[in-house]
Amino acid sequence: MKITVYGPGCHRCHETEQVVLKVLAELDIAADVEKVSDWKTMVKAGVLATPAVAVDGQIRLSGRIPTPADVRGWLGRQKTEGGVRP
Repeated sequence: MKITVYGPGCHRCHETEQVVLKVLAELDIAADVEKVSDWKTMVKAGVLATPAVAVDGQIRLSGRIPTPADVRGWLGRQKTEGGVRP
């Protein structure tokens, strides 16, 4: 699974990455977490507001910091879709 955190490097973007990493650690799920701060790449991905988070290329959140429950919900959907391997 690949999780991408989009943002210019502001405090909110760093906090978003920390929430994602914390939930992954709590659930003991391995994932490739990437930070993208290049505006051209963000626009190409369809990001309209930052911070934004994509899971396997699908934007799941944009314009706010996710809650741990948000992240757990995305990972739960991934599990049912067969995208997570414990």
